Amino acid sequence: MAGFGIRPLEAATWPDFAGLVERHKGVWGGCWCMAFHAEGVGRARTPEQNRSAKEARVREGRAHAALVYDGPDCVGWCQFGPPSELPRIKHRRAYDKDLGALPDWRITCFFVDRAHRRGGVAAAALEGALQEIARLGGGGVEGYPEDAEGRSVSASFLYSGTVTLFQRQGFERVRRLGKNHWVVARTVQPVTVRDGRTAGS
Repeated sequence: MAGFGIRPLEAATWPDFAGLVERHKGVWGGCWCMAFHAEGVGRARTPEQNRSAKEARVREGRAHAALVYDGPDCVGWCQFGPPSELPRIKHRRAYDKDLGALPDWRITCFFVDRAHRRGGVAAAALEGALQEIARLGGGGVEGYPEDAEGRSVSASFLYSGTVTLFQRQGFERVRRLGKNHWVVARTVQPVTVRDGRTAGS
């Protein structure tokens, strides 16, 4: 992963995650990566409320992300979780229209420190998220990336990742969401330990 380190978002790494968010003024107007959780974000919620809710979720084990480190510094993340943990997604009406079964896991967003963009952080974050999903039991995984081929799109707006990024990790297009977004999916096998159990059991 290009020399980057990966750690899960948890109580021990919360200060690193919080530091990255604070350096970017709460991320996207104070979201604190809460937009896809049940609480959501909006005018009725302040950045301080979002921060408190995110920290509570992390300390209770109800928020998941793969954090990317460049040396001691957290420089990005990929958020993932089961649909019950991340029930809010963009293009929901189009998504529900042709929905079969829900996936075991969703990958909803990426964030990369402004000084490290276009340096492989998002790719490392996605790989790290898939490793964490494998450790937690594996299963069907969906992402909702944007097709940026042949288009000029600011890296700061590609919070859902690109189709190419996911395809490099074995995801396949399943169906279209809107003009440029897709549902992509793959299956992740669980990591097993010597006695045959999965690593998360």
